[in-house]
Amino acid sequence: MQTRDQALTEIATQILNLETLDTRNSDRLDFHELSVWGIKAALEAAYTAGQKAK
Repeated sequence: MQTRDQALTEIATQILNLETLDTRNSDRLDFHELSVWGIKAALEAAYTAGQKAK
């Protein structure tokens, strides 16, 4: 079973194409432009992961 942080990292890397969710103290590395459909897909994946974790 995945931990919450593992699930979030997986969603961020696979769906949102982010390298990491860690703060790197650089605007260039910490702020990203994302499509609304990508955000929707990430939220749906997080919701599904939450349902499976119950």
